[in-house]
Amino acid sequence: MIWQLKPSLVAVSVLLLSACSNQLNPTERAQDIANTPELWQQATTSALKVEDNWLQQLENPQVFFLVEQALANNQQILQSGYDVAIKQQQLIATGAALWPSLDLSARTNRSKDNRPVSYNNASSANLTLSYEIDLWGKLSDAERQANLEFLAEQANFEQSKQRLVGDVVSGWFNVISAQKLLALYQQREKNAEQNLAIIESGYRQGLNDALDVYLTRNELNTERSRIAGQKATLNQAIRTLERLTGDYPKGALAVDAELPLLDKPIPLGLPSELITRKPSLIASWYQLLSTDANLAYAHKQRFPSLDLSATLGDSTDRVSDLFSPSSLAWSLVGSISMPLFDAGRLKANEEAARLAVLSQEQNYLASLYDAFNDVEQAISQEQSLQQRYQATLKAQENAIAAEQLSFEQYQSGLVTYTTVLDAQDRSFDAQSSVIEIKNQLIINRINLHIALGGDFSQPTNASTEQ
Repeated sequence: MIWQLKPSLVAVSVLLLSACSNQLNPTERAQDIANTPELWQQATTSALKVEDNWLQQLENPQVFFLVEQALANNQQILQSGYDVAIKQQQLIATGAALWPSLDLSARTNRSKDNRPVSYNNASSANLTLSYEIDLWGKLSDAERQANLEFLAEQANFEQSKQRLVGDVVSGWFNVISAQKLLALYQQREKNAEQNLAIIESGYRQGLNDALDVYLTRNELNTERSRIAGQKATLNQAIRTLERLTGDYPKGALAVDAELPLLDKPIPLGLPSELITRKPSLIASWYQLLSTDANLAYAHKQRFPSLDLSATLGDSTDRVSDLFSPSSLAWSLVGSISMPLFDAGRLKANEEAARLAVLSQEQNYLASLYDAFNDVEQAISQEQSLQQRYQATLKAQENAIAAEQLSFEQYQSGLVTYTTVLDAQDRSFDAQSSVIEIKNQLIINRINLHIALGGDFSQPTNASTEQ
């Protein structure tokens, strides 16, 4: 049963995903996509082919090791791998229905009769060959559905691996960012201690007010409080990363690396290419085809079935005489069956399968537009973060200079200590913002690679079954 598709992006996706069987390049038909732009809306670079193997750009042995460890030991990814293996075995089991089955049954019996007393032995053995002729392609539809579910599970597994690698790399950079912020807080603590020593000395000499001493002590305690909180944040980031790698969350992982500034443009490709390269979209497409195969199977359940069976057997009072050529018996039976009345059960099953196709169609469309949205959002976020980073970098330079100048002017009696505190807060905000925005840029880059369907290690090789 072939369902009727509305004129929508699904119909265009069918054309794109069937390009493999038609020996056509999907990019050649990109101009046919309805409601889809030729280029990304926020793109400022040319539509170069999306790069694979993006992980190698980091050039850090530790993150490579952590990714390898996560792929080998992460419990969720291992579970996903087992789910793929289960679907594969279900495919084998479903495909077995297309082949004849051969069964051997044997039975032996001994009985006693008291009138008169006698003993009877009976032994029998039968070899039965049975086969259902796939007249309407019903069994083929069942196998096709199982095959599509297997392919969908494979694609979901690939998407899970990409997401896991992205989470590991993001977690690794979160640890680095937390370490940088902790170092910043510790440096500010040292500065506060030095300031307190200077101001207390001036107070004892009658040069400073008691209020300035209290304010400086408050600033020092605030920095120590920040350090305590940041240590907890760092520990949490380390434990999260350890769990992603499938390890016990000891909080003992040591990371020694810098936050790189990633400003090289990412090749974005074309929106139409996303349909055939992103594993989650491929999985959703396979699920749509699977529901259609199930609809065909449900429809053909209402058709007659033709079964053939052949039996070769023997029955005797001694086991040793079984299958003697002189006593063998055989039979060949052909049977046809067709449902006549089932109170609407088969019709209801077919209607439910038809509605499932329509539901999965909408699910596919939602997945498609969500994938487009993820890319557009990541591109827009990249541009915003780059602008924020440059502006915050300049703000940091000015804030550090203002902090130093304000303390010098305070010592000269030109400004109050509240001015110094205000300058220190601005300097702190700017320095911490630079670290945080730099980390956000990296995380957004990782998310953009995943949103584009870029593989972390090998070129994506996604094929579409038709």
